Amino acid sequence: MKTKNLIFTGFKKLTLKKRYLVSLLTSAFFMLCVSLPVYASDVANSKLVKGTEKLIGDVTTWLMVLAPIVAGLLIIYFCIRRSAADEMDQKKWNTRIIAAVVSCIGAVLGSATLNLIIGYYK
Repeated sequence: MKTKNLIFTGFKKLTLKKRYLVSLLTSAFFMLCVSLPVYASDVANSKLVKGTEKLIGDVTTWLMVLAPIVAGLLIIYFCIRRSAADEMDQKKWNTRIIAAVVSCIGAVLGSATLNLIIGYYK
């Protein structure tokens, strides 16, 4: 009985962060001790996986086509607005043009990378 009270009072004296850490480590320990074997049955050929691969492939293809078109239209719009702006506003429009170019490059590179990675799993 005394041992239980000593453990409980010792736990109460800990700060909130230390209590959280002790609880986290204890639960992680018990999760590792109780492990059940799980076997996946033909997940790679399921409809969900095949459909997701096709969806990601289609979205990345459309993104590689649409990102430059949208970026080009935005750059044209920003250039028109920049030509009608005063000196202070021209700087803002210049930064917006740069942001549109960088975003277009990022979208195309990200889409191409994702399409390349998905291509290895087919």
